[in-house]
Amino acid sequence: MLSPPLFFGLRGQSLTAALIILIVLPSYVIFGYNQANLGGLVGLEDWTSIFPEIDTAHTTGSIKSSHATLQGLVVASFTLGAIPGCLSCSYTADRFGRKPVIFMGALVSLVGEILEASAFGLAQLVVGRVILGVGVGVLSGVVPTWLSELSSSKHRGKQVVLTGLFLTLGYVFQAWINLGFFFTSGPITWRVPISICALFNLLVIAVIFYMPESPRWLIRVGRESEAVATMSALKDLANDSLDITADVAGIHLSLEDSTGNASLLSLIKMGEDRLAYRFGICMLLQLYQQLSGGNLISVYSTIIFQQGLGLDAETSRILSGGALTWKLLAGFIPFFIIDRFGRRACLMISGGGMAACMLGLAVATSFPKSDFAAQAVSVLFVFLFNLFLPIGFLGANFLYCTEVAPLRLRVAMSSISTANHWLWNFVVTIITPVAIANIGYRYYIVYTVIGALIPLSIYFLYPETMGMRLEDIDLIFRDSPSALGIVRYSKTNPHRVETDESAEKVSTGHHENA
Repeated sequence: MLSPPLFFGLRGQSLTAALIILIVLPSYVIFGYNQANLGGLVGLEDWTSIFPEIDTAHTTGSIKSSHATLQGLVVASFTLGAIPGCLSCSYTADRFGRKPVIFMGALVSLVGEILEASAFGLAQLVVGRVILGVGVGVLSGVVPTWLSELSSSKHRGKQVVLTGLFLTLGYVFQAWINLGFFFTSGPITWRVPISICALFNLLVIAVIFYMPESPRWLIRVGRESEAVATMSALKDLANDSLDITADVAGIHLSLEDSTGNASLLSLIKMGEDRLAYRFGICMLLQLYQQLSGGNLISVYSTIIFQQGLGLDAETSRILSGGALTWKLLAGFIPFFIIDRFGRRACLMISGGGMAACMLGLAVATSFPKSDFAAQAVSVLFVFLFNLFLPIGFLGANFLYCTEVAPLRLRVAMSSISTANHWLWNFVVTIITPVAIANIGYRYYIVYTVIGALIPLSIYFLYPETMGMRLEDIDLIFRDSPSALGIVRYSKTNPHRVETDESAEKVSTGHHENA
């Protein structure tokens, strides 16, 4: 029997923990930290003196409105880079492998952070912001794929939820770091907070090539011996064990099945697999993730407290850090319930709760800013919002899109739907400063209406995928009498795997047949 090799001196569960802690965690911290960090810096004295073109703290009237528009563009330029960065992964990750693309994503975002932190003019700030967005977009597109291909199906759901926790951890870090440097003066108040995240980039750059490559990609490019070594290390089994042999046979079979109709054009055609339906619900789910208010609260919580509620700068930053820390703690809820109550329940509860909170925020902020009771209620609804958001839209939405995507188009559907997430992220980021400055509480009514649509559309359009093998999810869409009857059919013909043991038997049977 051959002993499994070591990656970074580790194997088995230790190796899995290491790749999550050393690669996945810092990648998502980079994501969350850089997406949100400028929202808490735009009102600082030194910032406004260097970038007076986007100063909304010391301007009024039409000038303030014009600066708010430009401020939104500057903050949102990050997203303009993230969209093509994410889309590029559908080619680069298959062409060069997952690890080199992760390395480049971390390196490019590091360059963007350096340009941002050293900026003395608006042009350099925007260029750095766009380059940073490209790097983060690459990480958001390839890291989930790499993780899922290294994970066992038994733990994949919980690990996807963990990525949401790590993303929130990035939000929390930036909020408290911004607050800590708020009490200093001069350039250090914003240059150091921007620079600190570079430590996470350096960690990914230093460690990624010591980690395993995707076995699926290795077999696809003809490097089967490396794939076997990787799987044996991850499972802590001998290279020639029956489990490893069966897994290799299964990957070969899946690659053969995926050589069929894999054209991107097929995503907009219904066909017997109802690809257009699947693609549509994925795109809608990612739209909901942004237009329910999640990005609004995460990125602009400081501005909401300071400009929207009239609180002082210090209190606003303390509350922002507290709200994001609470969101991080609430992020553990789906970890325990996503595989117990199902995807549909989590998404509906999350959407309905967010809509109710947005309605409460709209009512509370309609009162004068001097009304202390209204301020307190508004803060309460922000915290409640951060309780409901993680239940369904801090990872479960990405998990669901991966589950309903067919094997042959999983990478394409995942990258395009994630790019759609970035597109609406851009829309929210660019319009929020203008909306808060001009229409105030009415802005939250828009999110209330959209959030109220989430439970309805989930109930009627989204079949449950919990406890089902991926090939059986395909059968739900394929065998349903009609597209609009998919949810009803999934309830009467669930195709569920009752236990992990039965699933393994079925899977082993497939491998043996292969």
